[in-house]
Amino acid sequence: MPRLDYATVMPDQAMEDDCRQLVRLAVREDLDRSLDWTTVALIAGDAQGCCEVVPRQTGVCAGMVTVPWMIDEMDAAIETEFLQTDRQSLTPDKPILRLHGNARDLLTTERVLLNVLSRLCGIATQTARFIAALGNTNAKLYDTRKTTPGWRRLEKYAVGCGGGRNHRTGLFDGFLIKDNHLALGGGSDAPMSPASAVEIAKRWAGGQADLAQAPEVIEVEVDSLEQLAEVLPAGPNIVLLDNFTVDELRRAVRMRNELALGVELEASGGVSLDTIVQIAATGVERISCGALTHQATWLDLGMDWKA
Repeated sequence: MPRLDYATVMPDQAMEDDCRQLVRLAVREDLDRSLDWTTVALIAGDAQGCCEVVPRQTGVCAGMVTVPWMIDEMDAAIETEFLQTDRQSLTPDKPILRLHGNARDLLTTERVLLNVLSRLCGIATQTARFIAALGNTNAKLYDTRKTTPGWRRLEKYAVGCGGGRNHRTGLFDGFLIKDNHLALGGGSDAPMSPASAVEIAKRWAGGQADLAQAPEVIEVEVDSLEQLAEVLPAGPNIVLLDNFTVDELRRAVRMRNELALGVELEASGGVSLDTIVQIAATGVERISCGALTHQATWLDLGMDWKA
């Protein structure tokens, strides 16, 4: 089968819709159905202000594309001046964004803007650390679906800003056959074999069901070299090697090279900054790592007010 891959998450309409829904929830959290009483009490309605978003630590910029969506969704009378773009390196105390406009709006929107940008910059920074650890190896680094509910497109976009690649966005854009599918797909007698599952997926790939278009990418998970030997002749696009040791990964690459050179191998499980270069050196083409999102910490961003 030809080499196929999952789509890259881009700042499109779907990502904008997700962002706007998150902003609506964030506004509900901050204001309920009431007011920002402190700001209303202390700040005149026609007062103007200017502030800058400033990183307190080094990192990678992500999420600037969301700023206009957030300001518009909050109906804030704020103008923006972008001083950095996504994917650029961040320097402490060097502003990335300047905002000016209605002072009440600036104060009320501050926390929502900072929360979103801090989270996305943190993921981009975490991803960049893993990319740096890969060094000069040929392996490509992928994220997973271990994302914050509702944030998936935004977080996957941030992974891309840090130099990583996107695995499938959801259950809709790729066949990923896992052990539970095999256990349940075989009925009550015995589990379905990985090779049989791949053959079935091939018959569905690219077709239609209930007016939905089936994806083209077929990936199957195996947890042993024996399963790998069985499934390679079936010709999936990708085989996910689940929790293989480094030695097993090397053997898997040799086996793939002998039996099905066109199939890409993806290592998953036990991937950390300490282990990733050893995993990459085995010759696998892909490494998927949930820590890019679920272990990322926020980048410290602040709002500095200008006179």
